[in-house]
Amino acid sequence: MPKTTTKTIHEISTILGRETGFSGKLKFQDSLMIRGSFEGEIDAQGFLHIDQGAEVRASLIRASSIVVGGVVHGDLEAVDRIELLPTARVYGKIRTTKLRIADGVIFEGRCEMIRNPSDFSPFAPRAEQA
Repeated sequence: MPKTTTKTIHEISTILGRETGFSGKLKFQDSLMIRGSFEGEIDAQGFLHIDQGAEVRASLIRASSIVVGGVVHGDLEAVDRIELLPTARVYGKIRTTKLRIADGVIFEGRCEMIRNPSDFSPFAPRAEQA
């Protein structure tokens, strides 16, 4: 498993295993690792790790920090950072204050870097939604 700059696997509080499939709206406060499949929406205030081999299809994924090693179809928003590991494939928009993309990543979409982190709150409604 590639080393990340955020939480280690021992610090993850909840894991959706490789044989797990989940559909719906997911909310959590602490940390979650997805190793299986997920479809729906993720609106979390904690750390999210989408592991190598996982597949996520979501209209929107919001978390404080996101690490992707699997496949994501959908938009990603993170207050702190987004890290794409070498095995990541992301198809959608990225919006964050810090972004790390490893060699080998497949990214098809648009990226918006937030210049002033104190003004960025992905948990607040966006101007175009108001």
